[in-house]
Amino acid sequence: MSLRSLPHADPGVPDTRSGFRFLLWLEQRQIAGQIKATLWGTLHMAAVACIPAAVGLAVQAVVDRSGGRLALSGGLILVLGVVTALGDTMLHRTAVTNWIVAAARVQLLLSRKTVELGSLLTRRVAAGEVVAVSTGDVEKIGWFVEALARFASSVLVTAGVTAALLVYRPELGLIVAAGVPVLALAVLPLLPHATRRADEQRAKAGKATELASDTVAGLRVLRGIGGEELFLSRYRRASQDVRSAAVRNARMWALISAVQVALPGLLLLAVTWYGARLALDGRITVGELVTVYGTVVFLLFPLRGFEEIAMAYSFSRPSAKRAAGVLALRRDAAAGDGDGGEAGADGVRPPAGDLYDPLTGLLAPAGELTAVVCGDPDAAGALADRLGGHSPDRTEGTPSVLLGGTALDELPLAAARAAVLVQDKDPVLLSGTLSELLDVPASGNVAPAEALAAAQCGDVLDALAQASVDDSGDPMRSRITERGRSLSGGQRQRLALARSLVADPEVLVLDEPTSAVDTHTEARIAQGLRALRADRTTVVLTSSPLLLDRADRVVFVEDGAVRATGTHRELLRADLGYRAVVTRETEPELRASARLQKAEESA
Repeated sequence: MSLRSLPHADPGVPDTRSGFRFLLWLEQRQIAGQIKATLWGTLHMAAVACIPAAVGLAVQAVVDRSGGRLALSGGLILVLGVVTALGDTMLHRTAVTNWIVAAARVQLLLSRKTVELGSLLTRRVAAGEVVAVSTGDVEKIGWFVEALARFASSVLVTAGVTAALLVYRPELGLIVAAGVPVLALAVLPLLPHATRRADEQRAKAGKATELASDTVAGLRVLRGIGGEELFLSRYRRASQDVRSAAVRNARMWALISAVQVALPGLLLLAVTWYGARLALDGRITVGELVTVYGTVVFLLFPLRGFEEIAMAYSFSRPSAKRAAGVLALRRDAAAGDGDGGEAGADGVRPPAGDLYDPLTGLLAPAGELTAVVCGDPDAAGALADRLGGHSPDRTEGTPSVLLGGTALDELPLAAARAAVLVQDKDPVLLSGTLSELLDVPASGNVAPAEALAAAQCGDVLDALAQASVDDSGDPMRSRITERGRSLSGGQRQRLALARSLVADPEVLVLDEPTSAVDTHTEARIAQGLRALRADRTTVVLTSSPLLLDRADRVVFVEDGAVRATGTHRELLRADLGYRAVVTRETEPELRASARLQKAEESA
């Protein structure tokens, strides 16, 4: 595969049973590229291996005072130099292509898995771990793919040169044939220790990455509570742990490198000493001694490939295991993907009608603004997930939420997402311009300007216009940093709400959409939301009186079931539990207030 064909149209279905099987699957997917790299590597090393023979012929020609043979040897060395340059160039080109293609394939697989799982991914795998897998681990996996072709070339050339020496000079060839396997296998007893230390370093590096990611994500909160130094000290300790593990790992690989230098040196001394004795006895010529010596020196080159593949595998195996672990994640079988899983919603008309949850008894009539009050914020988040269908927390036998009588869990995932859009309490803003942020799949009935106005984003637009990098002053062209960290919490919430309003789904579920907004802005958002979503089904999970007062109906959910239904004012008068959640008063305080009020009325 060439780089022009990237990205892959179909990256394939990976074998995620283990890290080794995942690496094997990658090799099988690009076997043609590996064969090309191996052939070019073999040509390159074979040309280099022939140079000592050409030099030996030249030395012997000088000894014999043969100008013709000396010229022939010089021409042969020149040809071998050209072939060496060609082979090295093409080896590098094909090997790096294999690296990039493998890395691109893994990154595409990870991207698709991220899209498939959505918010479920970070519930099962820490965000820092996902970052580490998609960056450092991908690079190490690509390194192994690249190194494998060079290793295959090294094996072929080493075996071929050893056999050639046995034929050329059996006396010296036997020493080389006996020593090469020892050199190739000498580091094997050290590899388990090196692998364990590499795993230890990778695990500590992953924890440090997670800590750094979490710290950066919560930097604004940390500054607010004065916790920066605490987290900084934690990261310092984690960083020092990584450094210590890296030093221990480097020491082991330094030992392996020392073995790879010392043992070939001893073999070279043995061949040189014995070859010199043979030359002194007249059993071999000086040219033959130079040829054997140069060939043994050359063997140090392919033998380095054995060390490289050992190092590459030791680092890439745990990386492949982690990547396979992420790629093996699936939505729970009980919350399956319906008929078609990730298939597009093309040809599947989204259902319409009332939204009904049989588990809690919640009913959101079509075309109305329904507010839902839950005493437990975690229960509200879980309910929002359920209302969107294909909930990751759904268990076997749990009934599906119905939209117009159609079970959302039985629809393809894309069709369910097109029908019901759920905005959780912590929506993510991707980096890019405001125009790109609002460029989402939508019905086309709501313009970005209308959505921004309904979400009361006027001050956000003014701030973005002032921060614009060009002279246009157009806030739509202003860039938003990752996760909107340059904005306040309320500004991020309002932009996220505008994005959801632009999508204009059949059913919109909002989980605490105004929790970080001041009361005056919240009142205007409530009015704008009601006006823009007129005749569309909207469910808002909130305990804000301003939003509750503008809802067509309010549903109070307690202990996983609907406890009361009515308007905000009706429930305030009739249900003490509802009033306690909304007003933040305890039920005993409310009962005492009610008794006092009755006593005053009686008096």
